[in-house]
Amino acid sequence: MLSLKDSLVVLKKTRALLEGHFILSSGLHSSKYVQCAMLLRKPALASKICNSLAEKIKKKFNKIDIILSPAMGGIIIGYEIGRILNKETIFCERVKGKFKLRRGFTIKPNSKVLIVEDVITTGKSSLECVKLINKYKAKHIGFAAIIDRSDRKSFKIKGKNIISQVKINIPTYKNNKIPLSLKKIPIVSPGSRFIK
Repeated sequence: MLSLKDSLVVLKKTRALLEGHFILSSGLHSSKYVQCAMLLRKPALASKICNSLAEKIKKKFNKIDIILSPAMGGIIIGYEIGRILNKETIFCERVKGKFKLRRGFTIKPNSKVLIVEDVITTGKSSLECVKLINKYKAKHIGFAAIIDRSDRKSFKIKGKNIISQVKINIPTYKNNKIPLSLKKIPIVSPGSRFIK
């Protein structure tokens, strides 16, 4: 299993975790930016992270029937975790703003479903997945992600843990609350299309 230190080295090496002054899509400012797609472009390194995360998942859950990931960010991670654990893996996608199962995917009633994502931040996508699982009368057993940067104030999980390879606290700031040290750094707006 990869240590936190080794995982951070991989994330920084692949530029999946950047440091600087970023304005996020929410309009908030941050000193760090996470883009797991940058990790996934290096399959050998991504495989090390996913294998380590899969080991943590195996220790936590003794029975998983299906892995569900939200499109787009979670699809590759969900697939890779499903491949390692030899579990059925599906994804949901937005139709008119709401997550739906398409492409013939379904969840059998009473199935034990693990939600797998690349990054959990606000938890909005994850919690929408929970609603979808409930709609199919299945059982949501937990969350897993490469990076958990969630704040428990904004992501209220009742009785469920997030299993992650890296738990990182990344403070965000409103325009009128940016620390002086961050103000001195030029602003970058990477957005979801950031590629370098």
